[in-house]
Amino acid sequence: MIYTLTLNPSIDYVVNVDNLTLGKVNRTLNDIKFPGGKGINVSRVLSNQGVSNIALGFIGGFTGEFVEKSLKDLNINTDFIKVSGDTRINVKVKSNIETEINGSGPKISDEGLKCLFDKLSKLTCSDILVLAGNVQNTLPSTLYSQIQSMVNKNKVKVVVDTSGPALLEAIKNKPFLIKPNNHEISEIFNVKINNTDELINYGRKLNEMGAENVIISLAGDGALLICSQGVFFGNAPKGKVKNSVGAGDSLVGGFLAEYSKTSDLLKAFKNGIASGSASAFSLDLCEKDFVQELLPIINIVPYKMILSILLDSFFSHSWLLGSLV
Repeated sequence: MIYTLTLNPSIDYVVNVDNLTLGKVNRTLNDIKFPGGKGINVSRVLSNQGVSNIALGFIGGFTGEFVEKSLKDLNINTDFIKVSGDTRINVKVKSNIETEINGSGPKISDEGLKCLFDKLSKLTCSDILVLAGNVQNTLPSTLYSQIQSMVNKNKVKVVVDTSGPALLEAIKNKPFLIKPNNHEISEIFNVKINNTDELINYGRKLNEMGAENVIISLAGDGALLICSQGVFFGNAPKGKVKNSVGAGDSLVGGFLAEYSKTSDLLKAFKNGIASGSASAFSLDLCEKDFVQELLPIINIVPYKMILSILLDSFFSHSWLLGSLV
């Protein structure tokens, strides 16, 4: 079974406003509310592709009830821990300027953390656990590392999608998969990365430090997979980006959807790229039919030095990286 952990879920409230004016009353053109959080996004992508999974995390109040009901309506199994505070609301205003106001979320008690550890202690070697998103500052910064140390005893495959010190600590605990971008890799090694070959060299160092598989998104230029079989490049389909939010989570979800069926890293990598691209080209997270439509366009090839000539253009517009991470 695949388990996703979202420590701080949310209701993402997206509103469209025609010409937002600060200090004035603004009326929405339309709005939508949906359950948010990186782990929840992975769960939704898995469910869209017909893969059973269980969403874990902390929820509370009427907002938490909305998150849980929304996921159950999407046929996603949940095993949330109820807390006393309300699940947060993130407001995303789309207008002439885009603005986000993210809630902080409820405080998690020691009893809540103990309940989480009790649930995770029951996972086995046949399970995959996805740790996605940042650890909020009301929780120990080493929480992901603590979780990994515990579930590693049962040989659970752990996927970590976070950044900063939490990512560095996670790598030491030998995760099955990480998905850093070039900025996060630069931060880990305190260097400026100038080209694709340098990026791959540091990606290999992450392998040596403990990460079994490393996927590095190159936004619209594709992605790299660095693993025991070698270094592989996958091109990204071309299309109009409608929504970059959740594309990176979709890559992880698509990868795991295929890997859980075939245990084939390269097929999983291809499905991950297709899923991330399908989400970027959609207003919401990717649907299975769109992913299948994009798969034939994607080619996974061993990375050759000559590819660096083609890919190094990525570093001349690396600000685009955020669109698929």
